[in-house]
Formats: sequence, structure tokens, C-alpha cells
Amino acid sequence: MSNIVLSAGVRSNLLQLQQTSDLITQTQDRLATGKRVNSALDNPINYFTAQNLTGRANDLNALLDSMSTAINTIQAANNGITSITKLVQSAQSIVNQAQQTTDTTIRANLATQYDQIRSQIDQLAQDSGINGINLLNGDTLTVTMNETGTSKVSVVGVTDLTSGAVAINASANNWSGATDISAASTQLTAALTTLRSQSQGLSANLQTVQVRQDFTKSMISTLQTGADNLTLADSNEEGANLLALQTRQQLSTTALSLAAQADQNVLRLFQ
Repeated sequence: MSNIVLSAGVRSNLLQLQQTSDLITQTQDRLATGKRVNSALDNPINYFTAQNLTGRANDLNALLDSMSTAINTIQAANNGITSITKLVQSAQSIVNQAQQTTDTTIRANLATQYDQIRSQIDQLAQDSGINGINLLNGDTLTVTMNETGTSKVSVVGVTDLTSGAVAINASANNWSGATDISAASTQLTAALTTLRSQSQGLSANLQTVQVRQDFTKSMISTLQTGADNLTLADSNEEGANLLALQTRQQLSTTALSLAAQADQNVLRLFQ
């Protein structure tokens, strides 16, 4: 084709037609993908900046799962403390009944019920874990808060067994003596104080993780919005551009036809 000589008018109009066709293809791609920046060739600065923003958003999004699991783990422990508190209060009720009678048989029966509740406290504490972490059985929960791992929250667990932090001994001597019953009452009161303190600590940790989770969700939204602003196309604008380019293409085709006709007029001089 290099040996074909085109007139200046035809060549100029052909070039305009080719450029218009390229712009139409580009506009159609933007409408199809919804993005005005699809590769580094379109706009290298916007493309790579958007890639960095999207990458960080994805890293933070991966942390949300661990945060959700951590929240559930803390809530499970707090639910365990709430239930243990109810059991301790039930034990207090039994102690009060024992203090109001001198019948050794009744006291012995109440002591048996007391020991059964004590066993349930131990079982409940051991069943308050999620995903292998039990904050009521001495485990420690570590939650990573940012994508670099430089921000973490550690929730130190307790051992809420009757032989641990709750510290409730088994009934002594079938509660035949008032001293043994009084000692049980004192231990239960101390256990309630301990449980309330633990619940407050877990609530504070839970609030910290929840606040950070909300912050992370907001940050992900901000990063994604920033990336979209750099790459997304305005469909209304691109639609108007496509219509204008198609009109230009028709005009360029007409102009090319007219330029060719001018060359044909020269040919008629020889006919």
C-alpha cells in the first residue's frame, strides 16, 4: 500500500476518520467496563494510585473477619460470666436457706445442691470458648487492628473455675455447722465481685474492638471511593461523547467522499 499516492485532502480526511474511530472504540470500552482508566496506558498515575488504594482496602477487609470472630469470642465469654453469675446467685439462695434452718438433714440436702451448682459453674466456664479460644479458661485473645500488624489489642483471659478466680470451695461437713455455711456465703459474695469486675473488663475490650471494626469499615469505604473516583467513568458523559463521535464519524466519511470526488474531477479532464 506504500506505493499508493493519496491527495492531501483525502489523506487529511482519512486521518480524521481513523482518529474518530479510535476514540469511538475507547468510549465504547469505557461504557462497557464502567471505567475511564482500565490500564496504566490510560492514565498511569490514576491507575497505580487506585491499585494501591484498592489493595489496602482488600487488606483491611481481610481483617474484618478476625475482628468479627474476636467480638464473638468476647461476647461468648461475657455470656459465660452472666450465666455463672446467675449460678452463683442461685448458690447464694441455697446458702440463705441453709442459714435459716438447723435441721442437719435439710442442710445436707442443700449442701448437695450447692455442690451440683458448683460443678455446673466449672462446666459452664469450660464451654464458653469459640474457635479454640476460651477467655474463661485462661486463654488470651490477640486482635490485629491494621494491615501492617503494628496495632493490636490483647484480651487476657481468666480462669473462672471454682478452683480458680471464682474461688468457691465445695461444701464442708455437709454444712452441719453454721461456720461452714457462713464461709460459703463469704466466698459467694467475693465471687460475685470478681465476676462483675471481669464483666466490666470484657465490656471495655468489646467496645474497643467494635469501635475499631466500625473505623475499619469506614476506612475501607473511603479507600474504595477514592479508587473509584480515580478510575470510574461518567456513563452520561461517555454516552454523550459516543453520540458526538458517531456524528463526527459520519461527517468525516462525507468529507472523505467529497475529497475523493475532487480527485475524480481531475480524471474527467482526460476523458
